[in-house]
Amino acid sequence: MEEYTLDDPTLLLQAASDFGHHPGVHSDASAKAFLHRFPLPVIINVLQTKADVPGVESTLVACLERIFCTKHGASLIPQYMPFVQVGLRADSQVVRCLACKTVSCLLENFGENTVPAAQLIVEHDIYPLLLDCLINGNEQVATASMDAIKSLAGSFEGMEIIFPANDNEATHLRNLAARCSSLGRVRVLALVVKLFSVSSSVASLIHNSDLLNLLEAEVCNTDDTLVTLSVLELLYELAEIQHGTEFLPRTTLVQLLSSIIGNTSMESILRSRAMMISGRLLSKENIFKFIDESCVKTVISLIDGRLRSLESQDADECESALETLGQIGSSIHGAELLLLSSPPAARHVIDAAFDRQGRGRHLAALHALGNISGETRSENKIMLNNDAEESLQHLIYESASKSPKLTPSGLFLSVLQQDAEVRLAGYRVITGLVARPWCLMEICSKQEIVNIITGAHSETTKIGMEAKYNCCKAIHWVFMSSSKLTSDPALTGIAEKLQEAVRRGPYLARKLQEAQPVVMTADRF
Repeated sequence: MEEYTLDDPTLLLQAASDFGHHPGVHSDASAKAFLHRFPLPVIINVLQTKADVPGVESTLVACLERIFCTKHGASLIPQYMPFVQVGLRADSQVVRCLACKTVSCLLENFGENTVPAAQLIVEHDIYPLLLDCLINGNEQVATASMDAIKSLAGSFEGMEIIFPANDNEATHLRNLAARCSSLGRVRVLALVVKLFSVSSSVASLIHNSDLLNLLEAEVCNTDDTLVTLSVLELLYELAEIQHGTEFLPRTTLVQLLSSIIGNTSMESILRSRAMMISGRLLSKENIFKFIDESCVKTVISLIDGRLRSLESQDADECESALETLGQIGSSIHGAELLLLSSPPAARHVIDAAFDRQGRGRHLAALHALGNISGETRSENKIMLNNDAEESLQHLIYESASKSPKLTPSGLFLSVLQQDAEVRLAGYRVITGLVARPWCLMEICSKQEIVNIITGAHSETTKIGMEAKYNCCKAIHWVFMSSSKLTSDPALTGIAEKLQEAVRRGPYLARKLQEAQPVVMTADRF
């Protein structure tokens, strides 16, 4: 190795710093040029022998990371697997992080004509070292290790490494979690969630290995609130994964979440997170194919109970409860359950949507009502069954009768006269509700509502312009579909305003003005 020894690494460090901090993506050509000047063995030798010199480690690690991200750099990794192995065992967290990222580069860029990357992982005993980095590394090392293991799960051979046939293997994730500290267990569970997102086939392996039960068991362990909260955050991520709808209902997760929501002795933040996870999971359109309706009714009933007892006592939990009802109500079946429960849980959403007591609560309820009314659903899935539609109409008119506004049109106008964030939520509510003839008549009965929705100056942000335009389009479409309204001379002005606003589009509400020359009298004296 004497030919790779560098007594004075100054030139290398300068070049490595430039390479590591170069903006943009490096090409294979630039990586080859750099390695022609400073071969990999030279860089590795300096990193091993002069790491204690200030700046050497951070500079060379940043440089090597950029090199291995190129296809040329990644093609060299198989020749240097012993060094990767040493890097994964290093005392330096920076070097361990680099080694984990190098494994990711190997897995993501290996060529078809080379030795399979998974085979290299096995031959050099890399996987147990990655697991050690996951458990014992700092946060950056643990994250890099997770990414590498996720990449490994992308191949059949890699899945055989992660999910060994023998359940007694020390590297089996269940066994690894059993011998870890609480932080280590949370990291193992985070890895399980990350792997679950890879594909439906990996999710199936995780389910069949009973690894999802680890999350449930950790939530049931109430000894450490921070750990419980961390695991609930992981369940929140899990509920977002699309193919999770197929597997999560097979567990006792929904029942577990229900027990947390209904447990008044638990901390409010835990109940709030349990509600949000339930809402995220139950918002999926196809969830009712995999879950028993009675489970959903139980969740709704428990949230209804919390909202009845909460009132204004805990604003955050109240907002979470309203948002969860809105998520459940984003599907047709979910909305119908909210409107047809006894008493209808949707009443909390509708009352809070038009009650200004608490801004966060007000906004959460408005967005929830937008979901229930069908703003997020496709055109052919906005309307609910007759009983649910009757309940929706009744609840809104009842809420109006108890307010100073007296009518739904008065409630809508009140919302649209508030600040931009509330108006945005109001547009969503009207966009969904206006598919109902009674709501369209309420809109048409208030010229001020039409003026705001078709006006040229009410919104200045992109999201606000788009929400208002979508609302305007929805009203225009329903209006033009009614021969009774289009033939009414008294409504001709409304039709023209709607048509003009739709024609302008979302971003051209402010009419363009040509530049005008300014002529001033010259100062002669």
